[in-house]
Amino acid sequence: MEEREETRKIQFTGKSSYIVSLPKQWIMELGLKQGDQIRMVRKGSSTLELYPPKFESRIQKKEDAIIEIDGEEKASSIIRKLISLYFLGFKTINVKPKNGRLSPNQRNTVKEAVKRMLMGSEIISDSSGGITVQVLVNLLELSVDGAFKRMIHLAKSMSSDAILAVKENNLELAQEVINTDDEVDRFGFYIIRQLKIAIQNEHMLKEMGFRNARNCLGYRLVVKNIERAGDHASFIAKDLLEFKKPVKKEILEKLQDMNEFCLSVLDDSCLALFKEDYIQAEKTIEKTAEITKFEKKVRDASKSLKDDEEIYRIRRMSENIRRVSEYASDIAEIVLNMNIEKTLKKTE
Repeated sequence: MEEREETRKIQFTGKSSYIVSLPKQWIMELGLKQGDQIRMVRKGSSTLELYPPKFESRIQKKEDAIIEIDGEEKASSIIRKLISLYFLGFKTINVKPKNGRLSPNQRNTVKEAVKRMLMGSEIISDSSGGITVQVLVNLLELSVDGAFKRMIHLAKSMSSDAILAVKENNLELAQEVINTDDEVDRFGFYIIRQLKIAIQNEHMLKEMGFRNARNCLGYRLVVKNIERAGDHASFIAKDLLEFKKPVKKEILEKLQDMNEFCLSVLDDSCLALFKEDYIQAEKTIEKTAEITKFEKKVRDASKSLKDDEEIYRIRRMSENIRRVSEYASDIAEIVLNMNIEKTLKKTE
């Protein structure tokens, strides 16, 4: 998005109005002429936005969306459509039947999806003739950084609780880990929605603290990595629900050490992201290579196992834990890409 800046003086005219002239080149490029009306919007205490008339309809259309649901449409398809429109930044989403009416299952699907996945949304109208979902998110209430920190905290808690559940053979805690995965996804969806809004609106881009639209892409990739870290914690919990028995103490201790290491490098990479610290990101990437030492300790402790199923189980748990260190490394790589130019400027 090209950004151009002009400085113009405010002039007083009449008894109650001030005027500011606009550059002729801008007027010509936008296809405007004398007599055209410009919509002016005051945002906050320090920003004014101007909208030419030919872009007005585009702005209004962004407020509302209508999706029509076929009578045989599956729940997964309905959910995907809802999430896509949520990502695109629509404030109101109307779900209507293509023919006849929505089935009870389709209505429940929409209501569950709004409750579990679409942060800041609520249903304001619900009938067999259609459901209206309104997104009430206020940027000032939950910043992208704030949502991201809560998302990281949840994903880390899931990893720790998954190992604890295996240690205690606690099936209830394992199920809670699986349920928390929905919360991680909710924060992820919310952040992606805000990033898409920021990319399309320069004012919002600055309000959210991004230097440029490219940083939004970086955050989008980071969010995906955190979501995956939560997924692997959920896999460990599902493993316990399947086997319904703990792991041998000496092996579990090694798995626990490995998990704590992975969470520490995940912390380091996210801290580098928030601090925009290129050096910290480099150190984190180097540190993640140490995961092989922890894997070896798990393998050595597993040599006494005779049961093939148990050997496979330990290997699968070790793999799920190791993935978190890989995501930490990926996040650190993203931090390098986001901050390399700033680092070069400092050396000039």
